[in-house]
Amino acid sequence: MPYTEIKKSLFYEGCKRIIDVISALILLIIFSPIILLVSLMIKIDTPGPILADTPERVGKNGKLFKMFKFRSMVQNAHEILRENPKFSTLLEEYKKGSYKLKNDPRVTSVGRFIRKYSLDELPQFLNILMGDMSLVGPRAYYPDELREQQKKYPYTKDSVKVVLSIRPGLTGQWQVSGRSEINFDKRIEMDAHYVKKRSIIYDLYIIAKTPWAMISGKGAL
Repeated sequence: MPYTEIKKSLFYEGCKRIIDVISALILLIIFSPIILLVSLMIKIDTPGPILADTPERVGKNGKLFKMFKFRSMVQNAHEILRENPKFSTLLEEYKKGSYKLKNDPRVTSVGRFIRKYSLDELPQFLNILMGDMSLVGPRAYYPDELREQQKKYPYTKDSVKVVLSIRPGLTGQWQVSGRSEINFDKRIEMDAHYVKKRSIIYDLYIIAKTPWAMISGKGAL
């Protein structure tokens, strides 16, 4: 996918990567008991893998990558939504709702809990260490989500190009500002604003707001 680069200093890029790696390592250690507990809960709750088998996301420079997430839905949830005729109405609602669903029947009981408090995102520390993601950045979008939403909101195309120029983040401006309560057009504008204004201070501000966003569960689906 095409992208528009918004250049920042090598000092910023270097510092950001160092912060990403050190933070991911420390947080992996801190959250390791929770990661083990969530893994056990998922395994006991429903059959299927611990990690979600989801389609690839669009990363830096439009390249696709595999995002690690705890499985919060029934097995083969994405295939069920897109291929099972019984879910055709739900699929349309999914697309109209900026690729989010309220009261999604595919979400498991454990999944509902870990999604509310963003615990399903913890495996993304591995994506940060691998260089696919950053601690702070835009949301990682699905390819079909970007295509469909740009048809719905054609004026967002320039913002999408800006967003795709950097690594997506584990947390970000939209994640700490209401998450699923924000439609795609507003969300992508917030992400583009972050890309243009990003700095170490701005990143630290977003990181500071993240724990409350997780605890409150505001906008989680």
